[in-house]
Amino acid sequence: MMNFINRQNRYVVMGVWALALLVLPLLLQSQGNAWVRIADSALLYVLLALGLNIVVGYAGLLDLGYVAFYAIGAYMFGLLASPHLTEHFPAIAAMFPQGLHMPLWIVIPAAAALAGLFGVVLGAPTLKLRGDYLAIVTLGFGEIIRVFLNNLDQPVNITNGPKGLGQIDPIHFWGLNLGKPAQLLGYEIASVTLYYYLFLALVLVSIVICHRLELSRIGRAWMAIREDEIAAKAMGINTRNLKLLAFGMGATFGGVAGSMFAAFQQFVSPESFSLMESIMIVAMVVLGGIGHLPGVILGAVLLSALPEVLRYVAGPLQDMTGGRLDAAILRQLLIALAMIIVMLLRPRGLWPAPDHGKSLTNKPAADRTPAAGGAVAN
Repeated sequence: MMNFINRQNRYVVMGVWALALLVLPLLLQSQGNAWVRIADSALLYVLLALGLNIVVGYAGLLDLGYVAFYAIGAYMFGLLASPHLTEHFPAIAAMFPQGLHMPLWIVIPAAAALAGLFGVVLGAPTLKLRGDYLAIVTLGFGEIIRVFLNNLDQPVNITNGPKGLGQIDPIHFWGLNLGKPAQLLGYEIASVTLYYYLFLALVLVSIVICHRLELSRIGRAWMAIREDEIAAKAMGINTRNLKLLAFGMGATFGGVAGSMFAAFQQFVSPESFSLMESIMIVAMVVLGGIGHLPGVILGAVLLSALPEVLRYVAGPLQDMTGGRLDAAILRQLLIALAMIIVMLLRPRGLWPAPDHGKSLTNKPAADRTPAAGGAVAN
């Protein structure tokens, strides 16, 4: 049945999915913009999970500080598309008397390039680290970035410290301002719906890039490093450069997602880039199916939407206990319980890769057939 769907009706299935994704925000908008905002956040987390999947899923490098690149992209967009720099630096104000409002075509590549550069900077000193040690170093890097953002308001105010950056410009291009509702055939499309279509386009482009990377020589080399780095090096693979490329590519996705987050919220602060965010992104990749694009997307959508859905469950449970349980804590407890159950029942993820996690020592049946004289053929 799956082969029939995959081979015969592939374009029909893709068309149905495309139509559903296009109509979804319009249906949600009829129930209120809050549901569309949840869909927007889910798409941003999908973008983050796809980027982290390059590092963790393809190259096998456990990165617990991925939220740092998310923050770098967000603050890069915030600084280039807000009045903060012109208010605190007279030289910049003289150069841009109308305010520093960089166009989209400059801000997003700048955020992606800066995040990619920091990804290489993180990867360079960690080339010889593996497993737990690599996780600890990347975790420390994420916390260092957050602390810097929280304290770079003195002696020179660059990030505005814990107050964050406000008055960030919404995304606008080709005369369309995504910060304002648009009219189409007499139907009003809300701002959050416009952002949904932009994020959806970015996610689709990212999926194509990740899929092509997975099938390329670089992707196969990453997977060889993931399975056995020593064997990969013995086969002539330049593990150093490929690791740096994985860190840089993954960080680029995080920088783009961060710039979209800043434009969408029009405000950024260090509180949005805590360690818990990094852990949640890693959980999305692992829970969905590490190294498998459909699984990563599924994990990101579920874990980003689950907290909002559980709001409607935690409230009645709080009422049943007479208000003795905090709804926020109860919601986190339910999320943790759901994750534990999924990992017990599906240890390889909700939608794992067909070949990932299988033993590489299993030989084909032809190799296990006894040879002449009763010996086993090698």
